[in-house]
Amino acid sequence: MHPPKRETFDLAARTNTDPKGIVRGVEEFAVHPWGLYMARPAPGRAQFHYLETWLLPALNLRATVFHFNPGYQLDQDFYLDIGRYTAGPDVWLAEDHYLDLVLRTGRDVELLDIDELVAAVSAGLLDPASAEQAIATAVATVDGLARHDYDLDRWLTVHDVALTWRA
Repeated sequence: MHPPKRETFDLAARTNTDPKGIVRGVEEFAVHPWGLYMARPAPGRAQFHYLETWLLPALNLRATVFHFNPGYQLDQDFYLDIGRYTAGPDVWLAEDHYLDLVLRTGRDVELLDIDELVAAVSAGLLDPASAEQAIATAVATVDGLARHDYDLDRWLTVHDVALTWRA
């Protein structure tokens, strides 16, 4: 079992440091009242060549679109990580709290990695309060998406959030 994955988004240096400590250049950062947008290439990844992600601190969510390479496409429109996302003037921090949601617009949402969350709490890697928050976030997000026909944009308008993505 691994501790929560942590990432750094350095706006001034235009870098994203992943949980393994690998620093990657970022093509675009955009700060909005509701969150941080990041777009960057994904060199060395067989599955995808580019990713776009939004950190949404007030919702405890990270929404990601992966631009898959041929042969690696998955049946998903958005990948939602549940965690703690902290805004700073120059650096934003992300701490993943194990639970993930796979959204297929207009169809359904799937909750993943419940076993990892339970194992992390059992191993003392995640405190019970953070785990409870992760579960509450997952339930509220699944419920909100279901009430809005599994449409991320429609649900986020309730929270005054408007995400943009590259074409």
